[in-house]
Amino acid sequence: MTRGRRNQSSAQLEVRLLREGIPESVHSAQAVICDDRGRILLMAGSADAATFVRSALKPFQALAVTTTGTLERYNLTDRDLAIICSSHQGNIEQVRQVFNILWRADIEPTTLQCPVPAGKRSSLEYNCSGKHAGMLAVCQQRGFPFNNYLQHQHPVQQLILNKLAELLKIPAIEFITAKDDCGAPTYFMQLRQMAWLYAHLASGNSLDMERISRAMTHHPTMVAGEGEFDTELMQLTQGEIVSKSGAEGVQCVGRVGEGVGLAIKVGDGAKRAKYAVAIHVLKQMGWITPSVAEALSETYITIGRYKRLDVIGDLSML
Repeated sequence: MTRGRRNQSSAQLEVRLLREGIPESVHSAQAVICDDRGRILLMAGSADAATFVRSALKPFQALAVTTTGTLERYNLTDRDLAIICSSHQGNIEQVRQVFNILWRADIEPTTLQCPVPAGKRSSLEYNCSGKHAGMLAVCQQRGFPFNNYLQHQHPVQQLILNKLAELLKIPAIEFITAKDDCGAPTYFMQLRQMAWLYAHLASGNSLDMERISRAMTHHPTMVAGEGEFDTELMQLTQGEIVSKSGAEGVQCVGRVGEGVGLAIKVGDGAKRAKYAVAIHVLKQMGWITPSVAEALSETYITIGRYKRLDVIGDLSML
């Protein structure tokens, strides 16, 4: 997936955990900003660094719903689309929204093949259940089988893969795939590719992706939940930023209307470090105001009475 490209890199970012001002732990992070033509604008670390995109893929898996007429067939709303893109908390409101998708598409909740969370009663409460409900709704609309909808060769997964290949302008066969924790395929991507995807999402050049972006920014509590980074960032920026976290230190952000995307990967997978890096980069880029940065910092930079995170370094031009 790196044919014809030389490796481009700069110094990585460093995230320090300070205990009363004294360094106690250190994380390293890489970040890339691309425009909607795939051009690298700024970076820290290597633009070619690769990792699994994890749940940051969900807005693009949702393209299977928006491009097939599934929304219209089952009268699904932007709230439904937001929960399809979500890594939700499993609260009552979110679970009801997932159920609404299945009910409208005449699908039994037991058809979901995502796990039942520990201590819970139903797969509806799993954080990826919205994504699974969206995939099943497409299967119902297209007449695809339900029993193997998570298999890589299933038509709904191939539909998603072909959308990704189209956006990133590479053959679908070149994608490296593995199972995510929920059982659905996830893909091994370069940071430049993740940033490019989010530049597409934020560009407004596609009606399908514009609707996904609008659903996420208009219904941020569906995408994650109160107190979660994606929800807080999108609420505070009031439609200017679309944001989606992925596991193992992945964070992706798009600047809505400008066609610019940001992808972050923390080397050791630390969640706390990726949020600190996101705030640091968004401040550097001027994508968030000082007041928004301060509000986010109260939760994600100052992480205890005696502890705070400090990000060292900046993104640089090629």
